[in-house]
Amino acid sequence: MTKVEYTDIEKKYGDEIAIENINLTVDDGEFAILLGPSGCGKTTTLRCLAGLTEPTEGTIEMDGFDVTDIHPKNRNAAMVFQNFALYPHMTVRENIEYPLKVHGVDKESRNERVQEVTEMMEMPELLDRDIDNLSGGQQQRVALGRAIIRRPSVFLMDEPLANLDAKLKMSMRSRIKVLQRELGITTLYVTHDQEEAMSLGDKLVVMNDAHIQQIGTPDEVYHEPVNRFVASFIGSPAMNFVDVTIDSDGVLRATKDIDEFEYRLDSDVADRYTDYDEFVLGVRPPYFTVNTDPVDNAIAGTVEVTEPQGDQQIIDVIVGDEDGESIELTVVASNTIEADRGDTIWLTIEDTLVHGFDPQTGDRIGKQETVSRTKASQVATERSTEGN
Repeated sequence: MTKVEYTDIEKKYGDEIAIENINLTVDDGEFAILLGPSGCGKTTTLRCLAGLTEPTEGTIEMDGFDVTDIHPKNRNAAMVFQNFALYPHMTVRENIEYPLKVHGVDKESRNERVQEVTEMMEMPELLDRDIDNLSGGQQQRVALGRAIIRRPSVFLMDEPLANLDAKLKMSMRSRIKVLQRELGITTLYVTHDQEEAMSLGDKLVVMNDAHIQQIGTPDEVYHEPVNRFVASFIGSPAMNFVDVTIDSDGVLRATKDIDEFEYRLDSDVADRYTDYDEFVLGVRPPYFTVNTDPVDNAIAGTVEVTEPQGDQQIIDVIVGDEDGESIELTVVASNTIEADRGDTIWLTIEDTLVHGFDPQTGDRIGKQETVSRTKASQVATERSTEGN
C-alpha cells in the first residue's frame, strides 16, 4: 500500500497559524489517529494530505512521491467526512458506485465491485433504498462503502462517528477497525474522542495549539506522557495534579497549607526528583488505593460524592478544609469499598506509577520505564478481581 510522510508542514491563514512543524510518518498499512481538542489543527493536517488545503510550507510524500502540489483527484486518497456527504437524490447503489462511474468503469465491473463492497459492509439488502430512508449508522456504512470501492492507497476519516449515538459508535468503531485490518489500507483518522482513539489506533498523534505534542502507541501515550497536556488529555477520569514540595527523605507535601496531604515516596521513585524542590505530581485515579481505616503513610480525605460505575466507582475526595485550603482528588475504586458522603478515607498511592511534571515547562520529569506499564496492568487486574 502506501507510506505517508509529512515534513515541516505549516499552514497559515494570514498571521494565524493553523498547524506548524508537523513532522509525521505513517507506515504502510498503519492506522494513525490524530487526537486533540477542537481547533488544535487535526483536520487541517488531514486536509493537507487530501489536497483540500494547500500547506504554506513543507512537503507531503506518499510512497516517496511528493504530492504537495498534486490535485486531490490524483492522490488516490478516499475521505470520509463527519456529515457523510452522500447524494440524497441517489440510491445506496448509485452513491457507492459513483466514484467508479466518474472514472469510466464499465457497468458490469461496477456491479461486481458494488456487490463485493456491500457484502463486506453487510448491507446488500439496502442497495435500492433512498438515502433519506436510512438510519445514521446505515448512512455511515454507505459512506465507508463509497470510499472502499475506489480501493484507495490511503483512507482519510474526519470524525466519521461524531453524529452517531453511543451504541452505534461502538458498533461502527469495531467495523472500521476490522475493515482497516482486512484491507490493510494506510489510514489517518481525526477525532477528539480519546476512547475512540485508544481503541482504534496503532499510532496516536496527540495535537494541541497547532503542534504535535506526542506520537506513540496508545499504551505509550497513556503510561508515558511527555508533558502535562498529554497526561491530562488522555485518560478518563482525568489525571489528578497537585503542586507539591519534596524533601531529602522523599516526603511530598502540598504547596498549599494542607497538613493532611503528606506522602512518602519509595526511595527509587523519589530519586527521579532529586533535582527538584517543587514539581507537579500527577496520579491517575485508578492508582490510588482506598482504605476505610487509618493506615501508615496515607492521605486522609473526606468523601464528597460517589458515582457507581458497575464493578467500580468514582469517588471525589476533599483533602484539607472544605471551607479553607483544600485539594480535590478523583479516585477509581472497587464497588466493594463502602464509602459514603462525609466519610473519612485514607488514600495510598501506587507510587511507581506517579508522574512528576516541571512546573515551568510542563514536561514530564525523568523517564518512568516500561516496568510502570507492567505494574499498571497488574493494578488493573487487581481492581477487576476486587470488583467480582
